[in-house]
Amino acid sequence: MRAIQVEVPGGPEAMRLVDVPTPAPGPGQALVRLAASGVNFVDVYFRTGLYKADVPVRLGSEGAGTVEAIGPGVTEVAVGDRVAWAMIRGSYAEHAVVPAAMLVPVPDAIDFVTAAGILLQGMTAHYLTQSTFPLKPGDACLVHAAAGGTGALIAQMAHEAGARVFGTVSTDAKAAIAKAAHVDHVIRYTTEDFAAEVKRLTDGRGVDVVYDSVGQATFEGSLNSLRPRGTLALFGQSSGPVPPFDPTILNGKGSLYLTRPSLAHYIATRDELLWRARDVFSGLQSGALTFRLQQTFPLADAADAHRLLEGRGTMGKVVLTI
Repeated sequence: MRAIQVEVPGGPEAMRLVDVPTPAPGPGQALVRLAASGVNFVDVYFRTGLYKADVPVRLGSEGAGTVEAIGPGVTEVAVGDRVAWAMIRGSYAEHAVVPAAMLVPVPDAIDFVTAAGILLQGMTAHYLTQSTFPLKPGDACLVHAAAGGTGALIAQMAHEAGARVFGTVSTDAKAAIAKAAHVDHVIRYTTEDFAAEVKRLTDGRGVDVVYDSVGQATFEGSLNSLRPRGTLALFGQSSGPVPPFDPTILNGKGSLYLTRPSLAHYIATRDELLWRARDVFSGLQSGALTFRLQQTFPLADAADAHRLLEGRGTMGKVVLTI
C-alpha cells in the first residue's frame, strides 16, 4: 500500500509517499481501506517534531472508509461496515489498522469526505461545549478562529446551547463565515483589541469561557476577556506554545480557571466516543451543524495540503482523498 511517512521532522517537504506492506489486523483490530483522511494542525505538529513520535512518523489523525478485515475478538464492527475514527495516527495511507473500539459507524447519508473531515473537529467542539465548560442558555463564550473548522463548529454548538457567541476572525470573508455559523459578535482581531471589545460588549463583565486554539498570540488577551472565575480552555497552539507563566496571574485576574484539554481524554470510553460521534453526525443530518469543505487533495499531494493549512488561508476543512 502507499502511505505518507516522515523520516526527518521538518517542513511539508519532509513528507514522503512510500510503498509499505499492507498491515494485518491483530486481536481487537480492524483493517480499514481508507477513502478519505482529514488534515489537521495536529498533523503539522507531528510533522515538525513539536509533538514527538517514533520515526518514521505516520501522519493523519482521522479517517473514513470501509472495514476490509477484522482480527480475533472483534465485535464492534464487521467486514463491509462504513466507519470513521479520530485520534489514531496513520490515516495518510491507503489502509490502516485501527482498534475496533475506536471505530464509529458512518450513516449512509454521510459521504466519506464529510465523515473524515468533521469527526475530529466535531468531537472536539462537542467535548469543549458539552463537557469542558458545558454551555447553557445565558452563558457567553469567546471562540478564537471562529471561521475555522473547529471554531465554526464550536460556534454552532454554542448557539444550539443558547449561549451568546463572540468570535475572532482576521478578514471580512472570514467574518461572513463566522456570522453564518451563528457568531453573534464578530471581532476583527487584526484591527481591534479583542479583549477590550469583549469587555465593552459585556458591559465590563467578560465572558464565561474562552475556547482558544491559537495559543501564544491570544493567551493573555483570552485571560483578559474572562469574567471572574471564568474558564480558559486552551486546546491548541496554532501560533506557538504558551510560554511558562506565574499561576498567580490567574488569581489577580479573578480566580480564573485554566485547562489544557485533549480529545483523547474525552473519548476514553467507547460509550463516550459513540455519544460524541453520534451527536456530530446527527447534527449534520438535522441541519443543526454545517460542514464547510475548503479543498480536497490526492494523497500524493499531502504536502500542498499542509502548505494551505499553515498559510492560514483556509476557511473550511482540508481533506485528502485516497
